[in-house]
Amino acid sequence: MKIKVSWQQRCFDVFNVLFMLLLMVITLYPMIHVLMASFSDGEELLAHTGVLLWPKGFSLEGYTRALGNSAIVSGYKSTLFILVVGCLVNMALTIAGAYFLSRKDVMWKKPISMFIMFTMFFSGGLIPQYLTIKGIGLMDSLWAVIVVGAISTYNMIIMRTGFDSIPESLHESAVIDGAGHLTILARIMVPLAMPTIAVILLYYGVAHWNAWFSASIYLRSPGKYPLQLVLRGILLVNDTTAMTQGMGDSETWAAGETIKYAVIIIATVPILCIYPFLQKYFVKGVMIGAVKG
Repeated sequence: MKIKVSWQQRCFDVFNVLFMLLLMVITLYPMIHVLMASFSDGEELLAHTGVLLWPKGFSLEGYTRALGNSAIVSGYKSTLFILVVGCLVNMALTIAGAYFLSRKDVMWKKPISMFIMFTMFFSGGLIPQYLTIKGIGLMDSLWAVIVVGAISTYNMIIMRTGFDSIPESLHESAVIDGAGHLTILARIMVPLAMPTIAVILLYYGVAHWNAWFSASIYLRSPGKYPLQLVLRGILLVNDTTAMTQGMGDSETWAAGETIKYAVIIIATVPILCIYPFLQKYFVKGVMIGAVKG
């Protein structure tokens, strides 16, 4: 039986579709503008005003000079090291801490949980953190960037909520069969909590990829700068001299514009490629925390 739709419902549907299309355009246009500008000729790009929906004089010079810059290459290496090692450290500590807090037979569980949650709202501040890193000899080391953000209390609470959603009967059955905590964690808890783990891994990965503040404080050697700190120098400090050597003043200014856009694309595309693979876990993992939290 066909359901009759009122004119009010039709108007709402039309308005909803138009509004969503507007949001989509607002969201996508900046990305399209940067992408098209990165493939444009520098002089034509500087002369252009208004909306940019296609390259102005197709050119790959921005990418050629950006990828030929040693700072970009070393920045990628540092960022990949921080990303891979940092995520491993993050997930190991987060999963271990969440499993501990999810057990119902832990002594003083509530005071310990309150103490951990206290760190979400209060911290010693930047100066004590800096002195601690300096005192343990990690200045000018990539490990300083990793250690500072080794675990997130918020992410650990989400992970604990994911473990809480797993039936306690599975844990009890494993204990009866003689399984220890490491076996239960590796073979039962982690496989069943993969949606939540995928979401937490995405949070940590994006945070590491976009991080630049900690690196600007603890790193002194330019060769150890992560990609985002190199990108900051290019965009904010307008430092493109290493990539425009041998050019005249006007050519340097024009090429510098396309280089900036090219570097933005180089730094953004890799992390965007990860989202499609984790999207199927993302909604489910977030909803677990929303319902159980």
